Amino acid sequence: MHHRHHVFIITLLLVALWLFGISGYMLIEGWPFLDALYMTAITLSTVGYTEVHPMSETGRIFTIVLLIYGVSTFFYAVGVITNAFFEGHLKGLWEVKRMNKTLDRLNNHYIICGYGRIGSTIAKVFKEKQIPVVIVEKNSEPLEEIKKAGYPYIQGDATKDEVLLKAGVKRARGIICVLRSDADNVYITLTARALNPGLMIETRASDHDSERKMIQAGANHVISPYEVGARRMALAVLQPTVTEFLDLAVHSADFNLSVEQIEVAPGSELDGASLRDAAIRARTGSTVLAVQQPSDRMILALGPEYIFSSGDIIVALGSPESLIKLRNMAKGR
Repeated sequence: MHHRHHVFIITLLLVALWLFGISGYMLIEGWPFLDALYMTAITLSTVGYTEVHPMSETGRIFTIVLLIYGVSTFFYAVGVITNAFFEGHLKGLWEVKRMNKTLDRLNNHYIICGYGRIGSTIAKVFKEKQIPVVIVEKNSEPLEEIKKAGYPYIQGDATKDEVLLKAGVKRARGIICVLRSDADNVYITLTARALNPGLMIETRASDHDSERKMIQAGANHVISPYEVGARRMALAVLQPTVTEFLDLAVHSADFNLSVEQIEVAPGSELDGASLRDAAIRARTGSTVLAVQQPSDRMILALGPEYIFSSGDIIVALGSPESLIKLRNMAKGR
């Protein structure tokens, strides 16, 4: 914006100089428009051609003034343009260097491929939870919004190995593929799985037939936004109170209850303990809703005799304080 202002001023000065020169010769010397235009052109360009007509002393003084102002405006314009070029160039180099340092420091982060409506929403949720992310976006249009939000980013094609490596795929905790093309999401899944076999990969599928291909390519979870959105709308109509509660529990930062997942670590207080003996509700104030076992089996109706094992993921509801207590019980010694 600063440079645009200077360019606007330079343009006004140049237009004013030409109008000043043409009108001056027409008024002082009484020349026709074409002769006045020609004389103004050779004066401002300093080419030194012969005068079109003999000039009076007043005309010569006017020519000197016009020449001085013309040369001054020229050097001012050159200075502004040079400054804008070097400032923009150096700023760009500095931004690239700073971004590379940020990317090199990232570890255990998530990579979001695509910054459309879904990708930007995911990034916002991660930012609220203070989870580090890197945005990979091919198009230049969303870059200003990404920069404004303060996300580390790479402008490039996420289907290419070098782009994922630059995003730190080998150090990342997970990658989320939300490009519009199912084929691109499948290709990213294949590439990311080859580069980091232990990576958590979640991908978007627009077409139902693509879900199977993405699972075969190595995706841990495949989400269809259309199906999820349709189920969410149906639930909002049929069970609006339940929907509102779940939204508050999962998404609202102002609600004092939240739903979290907590993994039972080997040798922790919960490892080998039954639900009754652990007395989670009495000791922490949180409620166990479900448990996902390492085999991916989800148990929703837990009996008091259920024995927790390392690798179990507890889905619990409670206040932030109560969930911290439960997390401490699940930590390894």
